[in-house]
Amino acid sequence: MKLGQMKRINDLRSVWKHEAKDFSKWLAQESNLALLGETIGIDIVLEELESSVGKFSADIYAMEEGTERKIIIENQLEETNHDHLGKLITYASGKGAEVIIWIVKRARDEHRRAIEWLNQNTGMEIGFFLVEIELWQIDQSAIAPKFNVVERPNDWAKQMKNVGNLSDTKQLQLAFWQQLAETIKSTPKYASQFSPRKPHPHYWYDLSIGRSSYHIGLTFNTQKKRLGAEIYICDDKDKFAMFREHADEINALIGDKVEWREATKDTRIITLRPCTPADETTWPEAIDWLLTKALSLKQIAAKFDS
Repeated sequence: MKLGQMKRINDLRSVWKHEAKDFSKWLAQESNLALLGETIGIDIVLEELESSVGKFSADIYAMEEGTERKIIIENQLEETNHDHLGKLITYASGKGAEVIIWIVKRARDEHRRAIEWLNQNTGMEIGFFLVEIELWQIDQSAIAPKFNVVERPNDWAKQMKNVGNLSDTKQLQLAFWQQLAETIKSTPKYASQFSPRKPHPHYWYDLSIGRSSYHIGLTFNTQKKRLGAEIYICDDKDKFAMFREHADEINALIGDKVEWREATKDTRIITLRPCTPADETTWPEAIDWLLTKALSLKQIAAKFDS
């Protein structure tokens, strides 16, 4: 039996030349955040790339599925330094983050001890993670990333179990998305187009359509009593402009009023309609509307971004 030879790629910048333009965008992809989340034991959902904190920007701002804890991720393709440690604390305070993740090429002892000290001297609801990233390759195979946790909060697993019971609103959101996920599975026209994600108690539910810079987002807003279906574009204004060139055709394909929303980094192509969240008898119609719009949005992506 012939075995391959495993080698480590020491120069991270041979794969990601720039932290923000290359590494952060790579990490923000759903599969890569899932790999990081699996390593540290939480489910991470992207909120925003280069998220503003005063005059500065956190590399990645995210949420923890199931608890809605705010997460900030600071990336460093070199060994740790004081500058990035300061940024980490600044961004955490600015965003009110409860999960703080510092990803680095190599953790210096003094910074490992600093993260350990922060975990020992902050409240139980705050957790700091120091994570090293490695790249490995077997012969000429694709290069594979590997995350290694250097420092983590004490008793993190125990903390995760003590999040507390869901509020009535969260229970309602969870039940709605569970019904939507079951509808996808049991309806061939939806099952053939979408892979349902595990439902969580949020007002949103994302569907992947195989694009790295955008996805389909569905919303169930119990406070404003409305549904939403959108193409959510992460930090790619050119892509948004490309779609907008076809606004008339997109309006016709969606069939309802379309709003074109621009934020500092991210953009959305969204359609909305009223709903009565507490009336479960209306849920089948609401779910069918959401998934019908999701099919239209996927068709739009395929037609104009092929």
